[in-house]
Amino acid sequence: MVKLTDNAFLFSFEGRINRAKYWYALFAGTAFCLVVMSVLAFALGGFFGVSVKSVSIKLVDLFGLPPSLPVHATFGGADPQSTGPLISLLFNLAGIPVLIFGLWFLAATTTKRLHDRDRNGWWFVVFFAAPTLLGSISSGIDELIAADLLALVAVILNLWGIVELVFLRGTSGPNRFGSDPLAPADPIDTRPGWDQQSELEFVPHKAGPPAGAHVMRGHD
Repeated sequence: MVKLTDNAFLFSFEGRINRAKYWYALFAGTAFCLVVMSVLAFALGGFFGVSVKSVSIKLVDLFGLPPSLPVHATFGGADPQSTGPLISLLFNLAGIPVLIFGLWFLAATTTKRLHDRDRNGWWFVVFFAAPTLLGSISSGIDELIAADLLALVAVILNLWGIVELVFLRGTSGPNRFGSDPLAPADPIDTRPGWDQQSELEFVPHKAGPPAGAHVMRGHD
């Protein structure tokens, strides 16, 4: 079972992971970031005496124009002229380390999943950054046909990425990025190790003169 304390699983861009591990990565990584930022939001709310209305995660904001934090919190009862902006600023500043962790975690696990599909890690840009950028560009274009075309391309890339990363099995057997994560493990040798005591053979010593010794005969 993969653990969130496994540094290779969290941060390495080498090797391959299967669909199940990728699903686990998305769920566990999102839950971790959401819990940490929720604790931070309620801590700030308690310190400033305001309520926390909601905490949400929107990963696509990472690749928007301009990019922004993917975790958002709304506070109730804060003065919009004083404490409100201050709480938001503190929340965003404290969320930067979580943002870096989440982005690295997403990129590392997605790259390993792409490797499982025998694709280069740069496909991460195609499936994550490109659709969001195209969507942002299309929303700012006045030409309706061009905007709709860009939006359609963004939707196609999104669907393609979901199918490729979440549903399709990796290449069977080893590929250029490593061994098949679904291949059966080598059987463990359960034979007992060499026992020195059982291998020692004791040969009883035969009585007799030592080598090179001669028996002296008596004289009549």
